[in-house]
Amino acid sequence: MGVLVLILASAAAVASTASAKPRHAQGSVKLGFITKFPVDFYFTLVGGAKTWQKSHKDVTIVYAQGKSATDDAGEIAAIQDMVAAGVKGIAITPTSPAVIPALNKAVKAGVKVVLMDNDLPTWKLKSSVVATNNLKGGVLAGQWLAQQLKAGDSLGILEGVPGVPALDDRVNGMLKGLGSLQSQLKIVSKLETDCDQTKGAQAAQTMLTANPNLTAIYSACGPPALGAIQSIKNAGIKPGAIILVGFDGLPDEVAAIKAGTESASVAQHPAKIGSLGVATLYAAVQGKKVAKNVDTGTSLITKQNAK
Repeated sequence: MGVLVLILASAAAVASTASAKPRHAQGSVKLGFITKFPVDFYFTLVGGAKTWQKSHKDVTIVYAQGKSATDDAGEIAAIQDMVAAGVKGIAITPTSPAVIPALNKAVKAGVKVVLMDNDLPTWKLKSSVVATNNLKGGVLAGQWLAQQLKAGDSLGILEGVPGVPALDDRVNGMLKGLGSLQSQLKIVSKLETDCDQTKGAQAAQTMLTANPNLTAIYSACGPPALGAIQSIKNAGIKPGAIILVGFDGLPDEVAAIKAGTESASVAQHPAKIGSLGVATLYAAVQGKKVAKNVDTGTSLITKQNAK
């Protein structure tokens, strides 16, 4: 069933197996809330749900979290456990289409499902998708990069998990935002990172070894951008000599932007995703009509506004 991190509604995060019996405050409506893996972004997203819950005493939320961005088994186990526990709805940041069969069984059992952070485009049984418009966020990054780069410059791309629509949109949006400059740049490589910091560092090192005069790096997730900072340092390249743009606006990214080791990052609003995600789920469970798509917005962080 896989090891999950269960975050209880009445306490701090605790580690547990998927078969463990979660303890929680009693409420007349029980909801499930599942996030991908333990990084600041998802902790903040969970925090948004907990803030919402404080003003809804009739709701019990059971939280679960996988071990990595690709932990399909962990999410499937959490879905199954929550359905068995009698939740009326599940809000989930899905790892991949591999979780769809488990979600189908949940819906068949009468459970409403709201997807957060990223969509499963082919799955039609969801009540809503509450997420950043990742394509628009990518365009923001590309437009900013277009102002920094010139014809003949080189660009390396740190992808997230290829095939995940939200992460693909961040790359495609960035390329779209480059406009006419795109055809005049040398895209040296697109390397998969699974949105992992260590894998991001390894991919950036590969890029820098093959392209010592690399002009810029774009990362579709925040953790690989942080890994790239270390690889740039290890290569003996001065901070700021390579333009580095991330996506997530993680606290460590903001600190790096202030320090001049990262150039910019597209900020999502994870607390808003969490609060609107569970609010939308609650409404769906009550039989209310909910929007099919809820855009939680993006903004660009640079040194000019990082403070």
